[in-house]
Amino acid sequence: GTGTVATPTDRLAGLRIERDEPRPSRGPAWLWVALALAALALAVAGAWWAASSRAARVVTAAAREIAGAKGGTVLNASGYVTARRRATVSSKVTGKLAEVLVEEGMPVGEGQVLARLDDGVLKSALAVAEAELALARQALRETEASLGLARLTLARTRSLAGEGVVGQAELDRAEAEADSLEARLAADRERALVAERVVALRRTELADTIIRAPFSGVAISKDAQPGEMVSPVSAGGGFTRTGICTIVDMDSLEIEVDVNESYIHRVKPGQEVEAILDAYPDWRIPARVITLVPAADRQKATVLVRIGFDRLDPRILPDMGVKVSFLGEATEAAGPRVVVPKAALRKDGDRDVVFVVRGDRVERRAVRTGAVSGEEVDILAGLGAGEVVVVEGPADLAGGDRVVPR
Repeated sequence: GTGTVATPTDRLAGLRIERDEPRPSRGPAWLWVALALAALALAVAGAWWAASSRAARVVTAAAREIAGAKGGTVLNASGYVTARRRATVSSKVTGKLAEVLVEEGMPVGEGQVLARLDDGVLKSALAVAEAELALARQALRETEASLGLARLTLARTRSLAGEGVVGQAELDRAEAEADSLEARLAADRERALVAERVVALRRTELADTIIRAPFSGVAISKDAQPGEMVSPVSAGGGFTRTGICTIVDMDSLEIEVDVNESYIHRVKPGQEVEAILDAYPDWRIPARVITLVPAADRQKATVLVRIGFDRLDPRILPDMGVKVSFLGEATEAAGPRVVVPKAALRKDGDRDVVFVVRGDRVERRAVRTGAVSGEEVDILAGLGAGEVVVVEGPADLAGGDRVVPR
């Protein structure tokens, strides 16, 4: 057995790569890897979307620190701002409005002209009355002159009768003439006095056509326009106005609240009060009880309490809604208080809890509450100023839940 010896040429031929032979394909492996990565990305996105969709949408508010009140709240009530001096101004006589000189919101002073009625007829009547007065006074002067002459004649006649120059009949005529003129003088004086009073009446009627402000204040409504009829009493159906404008004395603003008669023993005159207007819920207004109206409402079982502001402010307007807290006497100086909206409190048995927002999750925390002032409640322990709590949210909200504040 003789073997064949491989030459160098044969060895090189064995190492040559055949370009025409098919190579194994790697396409299916890379495709599976790409599909796996896409599925992983979709899974992560789905998990994130599911977590986001499970996040509860809530309304939040920050706990605030405010100065402490002098005493704790012993009673809460609600009422309205009222004005002790408020008047709907009308005219004393029936007439047609010639001009109205007041607008809503205009400050007015006592005695200021608010409106004028048509006074043409009254001016004419006054002119007639003044002319009659002038005639009465002229007649009075004529009678006085005639009486003076009659008295002189009577004196001379008496002298002549004493000397026997004239008879008794002549003396009687002179006395009768003097007596008649004295009576006429008395009547003329009365007629002149009546004429003077008629003139005064016409002037008063003319003055009544000018409507003036009864006190200083602010006009809050304008109820009539020029050309309309006004009257002090309702007449003429809906075509006659009984008021021209309404004026309020802004210095007489106070608060009126109805207190349930079961709790009226907690209120006394001079008691300090903290008032909060519905329009300005963050503004605490110091006030004080003026008096308790000594009568109860039988139907509502309440007693009316009048409260005066310690200091008035232009923001306080009539008929504004207000919530008040009657304060008790302080036993020691009160420090700053932390308050949150009452809506942030939730009940867990006999305990009060709040949900504190930390990042995108909530923490359930028990708190100890104090006095309630309007829509806010004092937090004595368990919460610090500046921490954010949930005010509105799902009823089944629990600690650790993810939330999205809005």
